[in-house]
Amino acid sequence: MLAPHAPGAANHETLAGVRVRRFRYLWPTRLETVCYQGGMLPNLRQHPWNYVKLPPFFAMECLQLAHELMSGQYTLLHSHSLLPQGLAGALAALPFPIPHVTTIHGSDIFALRNPLFLACKRFVLRHVEAVTVNSSVTESALRRLTSRLPPLVRLIPMGAGKQNGDGELIASLRRRYRKGDGPLLLFVGRLVMEKGVDDLIRAIQTLVPVLPDLSALIVGEGCDRLAVEDLAVRHGVGGRVVFPGWIEARELGSWCQAADIFVAPSKTSPEGWVEAQGLTVIEAMMAGKPVIASRSGGIVDSITDGESGLLVNEASPNELAHAILRLANDPGLGARLGATARTVALAKFSRESSALAFSSLFERLIDQPCPTA
Repeated sequence: MLAPHAPGAANHETLAGVRVRRFRYLWPTRLETVCYQGGMLPNLRQHPWNYVKLPPFFAMECLQLAHELMSGQYTLLHSHSLLPQGLAGALAALPFPIPHVTTIHGSDIFALRNPLFLACKRFVLRHVEAVTVNSSVTESALRRLTSRLPPLVRLIPMGAGKQNGDGELIASLRRRYRKGDGPLLLFVGRLVMEKGVDDLIRAIQTLVPVLPDLSALIVGEGCDRLAVEDLAVRHGVGGRVVFPGWIEARELGSWCQAADIFVAPSKTSPEGWVEAQGLTVIEAMMAGKPVIASRSGGIVDSITDGESGLLVNEASPNELAHAILRLANDPGLGARLGATARTVALAKFSRESSALAFSSLFERLIDQPCPTA
C-alpha cells in the first residue's frame, strides 16, 4: 500500500501483514499537511495555502508509484479515488502491462468540478480496466460524468465488521458518560463541517428543556474540532457534549453499544461533497443501534426510513431533535429499528461480502489478457 506521509507517521511499516510505504512530498515533515486530520478537501478549504503543496504531492506520488511498478512484483494496481490517486495511477501505469482498477469513494466524484478536474477524471476513466463505486448515488454521479465508462463498472460497498462489544467496557462507558436516564447519543466521524455536528449541537440545545438528562459523545478528530467545541459552549450544552477524540477501532462496537442512539447528520459541503456511503452508519447498524441519519447521498442505500432507522433532511436541527425525542420516548421503536438494522447490515454490508466482491473482480482482471503497454 502506498499512502502519503504525515508528521509522526512511519515511512515504512507492516500492518496486519500488509507492507505500507508512505511517500514524502515536502521537507521538513511539519509542512506535510495536505492529508489526514479531516481529509484533503477540508484541509484545503480551511488552509488555502495548502494548494501550493499539491504539485509536489502529486509529482512525488507519481514517481513513487512508478518506482514500485518498475519492480515487476505487482499483478494489479488498485487506486482509491479518481483524484489524485487515480490520475497518478493512470499516468504511472501507462508503460506497464498491468490492469488498473479505481474505486470512487465520493468526494472525488461529487466535488472538484472545475473543467480541469473534470477532464482529469475522464482521462482516468479512459485508462482503467474497471471502476468500483460504493453506493447507487455514487454510480449515478459517475454515469453523469461521462458516457465513456471502463469495461467493468461494479457497485461494491465498503464493508463493516461485526461490532461486538466488551461488556465491561460498555458498562464503564455508560457509567462515565450517560446522565441519569439518558438518552446517550453517539456521533463517530471526522469533525468537519459537512458531517453536520453543528446541527447535532443545535438539536441538543433544543431538546434540553424536555430531555434534561440528554448527553452526547462526539468521537473523532478534524480541522473543525475547536469550532464545534466552541459552538457547544456558546449554545449552553458544553457540559453534556463530550469530545473524546479518536478511539481504537477495536473498541468501536463497545462505544456503539454503550450509546442509546447513533446520529449521523451529514450534509452537502460548499465544494459539493456528499456522504457517498456512510460507513459509520453501517458500523452502528452492525452493533444493532437505532440510527438517525440525514438523507445525504448513499446513506439511503442502507437506511429505510421507519424500518432500519430514521431519516431527516440535511441541515435540519429541528427534524433531528424531533427524531431523537421520538426514539427517547419510544424505546420499543429503537429496539425494533436496531434489530432490523443489524439484519440488513449483516446481509448487505459485511466486510466478508465486500472482500469477496473485490476478490472476484481482481481475479477477473488478472486472468484476462493484459492491456498493451
